[in-house]
Amino acid sequence: QVELVESGGGLVQPGGSLRLSCTGSGDIFSINTMGWYREAPGKQRELVAGITRDGITNYADPMKGRFTISRDNAKNTTYLKMNSLKPEDTAVYYCKAAVRRIRWGPLWDNWGQGTQVTVSS
Repeated sequence: QVELVESGGGLVQPGGSLRLSCTGSGDIFSINTMGWYREAPGKQRELVAGITRDGITNYADPMKGRFTISRDNAKNTTYLKMNSLKPEDTAVYYCKAAVRRIRWGPLWDNWGQGTQVTVSS
């Protein structure tokens, strides 16, 4: 069994910053791609940013230049630094990880429980 736990969400004023963390634990041999998604009320879940095991990143257009994704493979952890936050960034942020449980085994997608980010004055 694999568990992903996010932390770092909260209430922040427009223009402020937050840093989210997501750590995997349990039956993990290795983690391939990790990513952050968000879901705002009444909207579909959308990709925020992703990062490969080798550190190659990709971002949704609204986040480019404001958000930075990174990871620490030794800690099974990914981070999302969010700067210049806007009210429209308000959402529940979810971590996703493609986990290999045994050497040469298949990849399984796992999701965290989500962390609320609210941008408001």
